[in-house]
Amino acid sequence: MSDHLRAHDVALERLRGLHPIKIDLSLDRIARLLEALGRPQDRLPPTIHVAGTNGKGSASAFLRAIGEAAGLRVHVLTSPHLVRFVERIRLAGVLISEEALAQVLARVEAANAGLPITFFEIVTAAAFVAFSETPADLLVLEVGLGGRFDATNVIAAPAVAVICPVDYDHKEFLGEDLAIIAGEKAGIIKAGRPVVSARQAEVADAAIEARAQLLGAPLARMGVDFDAFMERGRLIFQDEKGLMDLPPPSLIGAHQVDNAGLAIAAALALNDPRIDEATIAKGVVSAQWPARMQRLTAGPYGEAARAVGADLWLDGGHNPHGARAVARALEDLARDGRPVTLIAGTLANKDAEGFFAALAGPGVVGRVIAIGFDADAAAPAERTAEAARKAGLAAETAASIPDAVRGALQGPPPHVLICGSLYLAGEVLAASEETWPV
Repeated sequence: MSDHLRAHDVALERLRGLHPIKIDLSLDRIARLLEALGRPQDRLPPTIHVAGTNGKGSASAFLRAIGEAAGLRVHVLTSPHLVRFVERIRLAGVLISEEALAQVLARVEAANAGLPITFFEIVTAAAFVAFSETPADLLVLEVGLGGRFDATNVIAAPAVAVICPVDYDHKEFLGEDLAIIAGEKAGIIKAGRPVVSARQAEVADAAIEARAQLLGAPLARMGVDFDAFMERGRLIFQDEKGLMDLPPPSLIGAHQVDNAGLAIAAALALNDPRIDEATIAKGVVSAQWPARMQRLTAGPYGEAARAVGADLWLDGGHNPHGARAVARALEDLARDGRPVTLIAGTLANKDAEGFFAALAGPGVVGRVIAIGFDADAAAPAERTAEAARKAGLAAETAASIPDAVRGALQGPPPHVLICGSLYLAGEVLAASEETWPV
């Protein structure tokens, strides 16, 4: 996981030069820095701490939307960003300004006094300072990587801990044993504090349950203690208290039904009387989360697709679990008989062949156009194309995103999905201010 910065992130570019981007999982450095800053983590609003391999961002988006529908002021910390670094820090509903971010980073840098620290820890500390100084009713706090030793895991008593689906990713840091990976994610569980968990593989479920039992943390599991599913075009949420009949989620794909259900369970665990069925319904239809099966209609690429009657989608999922979710969405799109073309770029340290194998599963992808993109760890286009071919897909390469889009839009109007990396997604969205996340 690298932190991709664009030219206008001047203060962050300087910090990146001073501090390692490499991940060094430990809580010692962040704890020391926060102590020097007066322990801002102790002055935060009730916090929903969100871990997991896939769906963290979407679940956080649903949580924010539900909270705001209930009239709550909601802070949010997410990563990585897509276009501008300020996307990571949302203060009471509004992205932090470039000026305010530069100021708080300077304060944190001064407090660190030149001692060893990582880039992500500096940013996390800055976010906590900003959150502690801006009134809000709720903080949705997304883990960066893992959980147990993630810099965000200095929250002593979260209002709710959320474990999104756990799968294989970041193997270089978390290993290849799913039970161990799940144990790392479950490291955000705190004594006596409620936990909600997504549908999990059996070994991951067991690891999460064991951690919750050890700490006396009440655990609610999706598919066991609560559930969410679509029925006659409606989102049905069910728990021990009964059923909610809700409108379908704003985010596209069957996996977003689960993400919405997980967010609903977490929101209800707050036991806030302002969060009721009406505000939950408003939240699930208003959530926005760019680059997760996002339809692009604006900007140069969206306009080019519209001009020929095609539809263009963008998704930043990069591992096999995420690809399986996207594959189901593509299967739904392809029911009209139109061709499906992927424009794909991958990072060199990801399981590209597994990613494409998952996308090939439904048999609807007719063509892959592989590209490189602007990130240090981006795989060359031919390497991405070869991974697609190994998965049984017809693949070619293009020199750039514009070339790939032009090539994809030839012939009968297709469904086109740009996919494979959040960094690629960010490059696509950066092409026009009309598509910048706000």
